[in-house]
Amino acid sequence: MIETNEQLFLRVVDAGSLKAAAEQVHADPSAVSRKIAALEDRLGVKLLQRSTKRSTPTEAGARYYEGMRALISQQSALEAQVAGLVDTPIGILRVAAPVDFGAEFVAPVLSTLQEQAPSLKVELLLGSTFSDLVEQNIDVAIRIGRLPDSSLIARRLGAVPRVIVASKEYVQKQGLPETPDQTELHPFIIYRPEQNNSVVKLRRAGKQVSMQMSGSLTVNSVSAIRKLVCAGKGLHLGPTWVFKDGLTDGSLVQVLPEFELDTFPLHALYVPTSYVPAKVRAFIDLMIQSVRSNAAISE
Repeated sequence: MIETNEQLFLRVVDAGSLKAAAEQVHADPSAVSRKIAALEDRLGVKLLQRSTKRSTPTEAGARYYEGMRALISQQSALEAQVAGLVDTPIGILRVAAPVDFGAEFVAPVLSTLQEQAPSLKVELLLGSTFSDLVEQNIDVAIRIGRLPDSSLIARRLGAVPRVIVASKEYVQKQGLPETPDQTELHPFIIYRPEQNNSVVKLRRAGKQVSMQMSGSLTVNSVSAIRKLVCAGKGLHLGPTWVFKDGLTDGSLVQVLPEFELDTFPLHALYVPTSYVPAKVRAFIDLMIQSVRSNAAISE
């Protein structure tokens, strides 16, 4: 299919350079450059800042990119409806998710979705740096925790229960804290720096109590924290699913089991449009099914 000048412009922005875009459509970079120049002449505005290695959108180009991508998305949705493919996941599905949760829960769901829709291509982007879904061309982002205000559509998938854990070896050497006050005397392995010396709310028998969590070791990897906890390096407050195997086989011990901790909400976020693509709907539906069938995540 021959792409329009507008589609080529979107491709150049996504690819990052005229050369990379030209390679994708098997064309000469000079031919792509001429088409972009023709588009700029028609609009009377410069859309790209060009260099030998990279092409980036100007302020006007960034605005044109966002608007044109939305228009083309609507066009694709309309064509899918007309072609009778409104309920068929097609194209490329780009999903962003936290590293450990994405590897544990999202990757299997995407694998299942591909089995159901063999023509669908999927990309799973693991990390916490995906904040602008439009700019980064992401269809769905999985988020854990309370959401900031935004224009994105948030579909609740469930909630992530949390637990305070320590290794059996640690408890044997340092003792098992039985109250929040006693727990404060033990070092925690912290996930984010801002969590250090933070106040944690707990409940027992309908009454809320507070506990300060502090430690000198901060690691932003759930899998690394699990290894450190198992090695007896301290306590950790984190998702129950991360430690379920150790709690089951007895190598890990739950601290303050009679106290309740707030769960973290789990959402799928996507850009609001007049038509939600079948690939997005199918993925979210499968995520909900997966969450509901997993005992380590609550509805």
